Amino acid sequence: MTTNGSLLALEAENLCACGLRRVNISLPTLDPEAYMKLTDSNLENTLEGVKAAVKAGFKPVKLNMVILKGINVKNVPQMMDFARQTGTILQLIELDPVNVDDEYFLAYHKVLDEFEDMLKQKATVVETRKYMHNRHVYHLPDVTVEIVHPTENREFCAHCTRLRVTSNGMLKTCLMRNDNLIDVLTPLRNWATDEELKSLFLRANQIREPYNKDS
Repeated sequence: MTTNGSLLALEAENLCACGLRRVNISLPTLDPEAYMKLTDSNLENTLEGVKAAVKAGFKPVKLNMVILKGINVKNVPQMMDFARQTGTILQLIELDPVNVDDEYFLAYHKVLDEFEDMLKQKATVVETRKYMHNRHVYHLPDVTVEIVHPTENREFCAHCTRLRVTSNGMLKTCLMRNDNLIDVLTPLRNWATDEELKSLFLRANQIREPYNKDS
């Protein structure tokens, strides 16, 4: 599950008991004022959510930090320290042009090369996630940092194995599309059988482009 973590302190144990095992928490900064401006939320609630997720036994707990030029670039060392202290994995995410306008992207986009260079020098092991778009994961002696480059490229699509469920109960077959969603929440609420639900998931897989779309 990917979440802003604002209610996670209240729900972590229940979610874990229901079978959820992994969680990604959006955390662009540890500065309360900057966090409020970016998310219109209270930072302390999210920090408590991170700690609750770790305590509940989620593994891994990942912190999603979208790098924004002029906003949080200098906060990366601080975030690495926080990940180290909490036993979480830090994901440095390059701003993607998908779902943002050109003006915003030009104003805040920053390539992650300098962070990759720094991590290469400090890492004891560099892992390549073959089935997750060939991402690089840098295992430092006391913290792990993953680099996430923009998604709009052939390599990303060629290695995509994910099927997502949106917060309103729709199966999302492609991260970059919203025109082929499949509703699973309504059938669930209408007591759909396991076979009926299975058919929805199979259908979602069949319309994945470019590999599984029906001819």
